[in-house]
Amino acid sequence: MGLEFFSIYNWVKILHIAFVVAWMAGLLYLPRLFVYHQENVNYKTVDELFKTMEHRLYFFIMYPSLFIVWATGFYLGYILGFESWLLIKVGFVLILSFYHFFLGKNLQLFKQNRQRKSSRYFRFINEIPFVIMFFILILVIMKPFM
Repeated sequence: MGLEFFSIYNWVKILHIAFVVAWMAGLLYLPRLFVYHQENVNYKTVDELFKTMEHRLYFFIMYPSLFIVWATGFYLGYILGFESWLLIKVGFVLILSFYHFFLGKNLQLFKQNRQRKSSRYFRFINEIPFVIMFFILILVIMKPFM
């Protein structure tokens, strides 16, 4: 077993990637749940089921993932140095974080039975995290401006 196995940097990187995947899954799936929720809001048992699913996804998967992504990301940035490509990436992650909290606001509206946005609206905003993730991947793989 090489010394790389014991490298804190590599383990933090593994954690970072794993929790990015978990967070992105939530950012892509929660608006999809909102689509189906809004289409079935008049059916009480279905409405309650969606509220439970959305709550658990947001608070038990997405929220912890958000914080672990930021914590491990700052560590990795500190080790690597904040090159210009990495600063742009951080900007995109900040946008995803605002999107995360925006989804939380919509979650609250569903919980309070005050959600007025259409399922079509949620279908549209569901594409936002993928587009941002695509740009982040370009930055991470290509590392432009170096």
